[in-house]
Amino acid sequence: MDQLADTGGLDGLSAAELDRLATETGLKGHHDEQIRALQRAFLRSQEEADPRMAVWCAFRLAMTTATHGEQALSAGWLARAADLVDEIGEDCAERGWVAFLRMFRAIGGGDFAEGQVQVDLASAAAKRFHDADLIAMSTCAQGRIALYSGRFAEGLAHLDEAMVRVIAGEASPFISGHVFCTAIEGCQEISDFGRVAEWTTALEKWCDAQPGLLAFTGQCAVHRGQLLRLSGAWDEALREYARAAERYEQLGTHGAIGLTAIETGDVLRLRGDLDGADAAYLQAADLGVDPQPGLALLWLAAGRGTAALAAIERLLAEPGGPVQRCHLLPAAIEVLLASTQADRARPCAEELSHLATSIGSTVLAASAAQAMGAVELAVGDASGALPYLRRAHRLWAQASSPYDAAVVRLLTGRCLLALSDESSAERELSAARTAFRQLGAVPMADLASSLLAPASPPGGLTAREVEVLRLVAAGRSNPQIAAELVLSEKTVARHLSNIFGKLEVGSRTAAAAFAFEHGLV
Repeated sequence: MDQLADTGGLDGLSAAELDRLATETGLKGHHDEQIRALQRAFLRSQEEADPRMAVWCAFRLAMTTATHGEQALSAGWLARAADLVDEIGEDCAERGWVAFLRMFRAIGGGDFAEGQVQVDLASAAAKRFHDADLIAMSTCAQGRIALYSGRFAEGLAHLDEAMVRVIAGEASPFISGHVFCTAIEGCQEISDFGRVAEWTTALEKWCDAQPGLLAFTGQCAVHRGQLLRLSGAWDEALREYARAAERYEQLGTHGAIGLTAIETGDVLRLRGDLDGADAAYLQAADLGVDPQPGLALLWLAAGRGTAALAAIERLLAEPGGPVQRCHLLPAAIEVLLASTQADRARPCAEELSHLATSIGSTVLAASAAQAMGAVELAVGDASGALPYLRRAHRLWAQASSPYDAAVVRLLTGRCLLALSDESSAERELSAARTAFRQLGAVPMADLASSLLAPASPPGGLTAREVEVLRLVAAGRSNPQIAAELVLSEKTVARHLSNIFGKLEVGSRTAAAAFAFEHGLV
């Protein structure tokens, strides 16, 4: 089949052979060749008086053009498929494929009620005619619609069933790839990273088993990047996002490139690379993908609190289902609290808690507990905040998310400072700062340092010199200090020289004594 594609020898192929050729070229990322093969297969099926094959080709053309942003062409192929089904006249599986296309368009327009009607019709037809591909696709779609409608247990059960069908090899490669990516995306949207991890591994194996595969490998890289980001491997996550963007560029799926740019911007923002994050969010916007709420968090980090609050207020006022709220609420709570609007943040935190309970996601439950703790701290109830934060830390540790666990430890340190438990606060803040430095989360590491440093360090010391002095007093060697503070040994030596000069001491022992005398340890 490769040789026929390379030589352009399509005239002698049957409709079924052209359909297989379209699958082969599509999986390898040759979009134009795939479209030509499908169009030829559509015409050949009519020549062969096979309207059912013609409907299948029209379905594939409608789906493929839609994923490449060619909505008018997609609508045209849907209409052509519907006409052919009417010509067939009798009940058939092809009616289910047309219903699926109508569901796809309804969901794209935000009409989930009509989407539900159409996907149920597709599912019923699939089961009546034992169409394995249509069963897998409609079951997966029923899952996504259930999630968007807030029926989380039902939705996840449908997605599980669809995934089992494709993993068992019941569906064709074209359908399997779509089900893999649709199901994983659905779980990622509700922060069910347990399923994301499990199914991404299955997707990787499936991709490896397809020789020369390019289609769907971009999604695979994005999902790997999301998991790496969660686990704190940010350099690796950025490499996966770059790899995904390159593959999407080859495939011509520009909307997907925009989504990858948002993921990239989120990591750069956490690192403190605000210019890089802004450029990534701008790229997403240029490609038609809304970079919010990440952009609002960027504005907050850049000191543009008014702009961040205005964006969040707009987003909260817009209509959106539970899936959209899962994505929006954590950022909204952070911006509202930074804007001293704890009274508005509380109902958002309570809504997030309700969603987390309904979904059963560890990550979402951790985020909700963290939000409730942050709200209690903001209203002055540090004691009331601590149980929420302890739960959040336990859940973030369970989810293997070191950045979020460190954020909770910093919040816990602030609570302990408010309760005058300074020694316990120092332990929490020091642990948080170490974690942030290991991750490269510069802004949060600096925040932890500012909470650890006294308001006016004695002896004219800088905040960094106080950090070094504390570790000297704790008996650390220069190499140990360098490792803990993520500095070079040369820089540590320079700080020590400055400390000795400012304190007018000549030894580490004397410097340590100064630290003890002035309450720095």
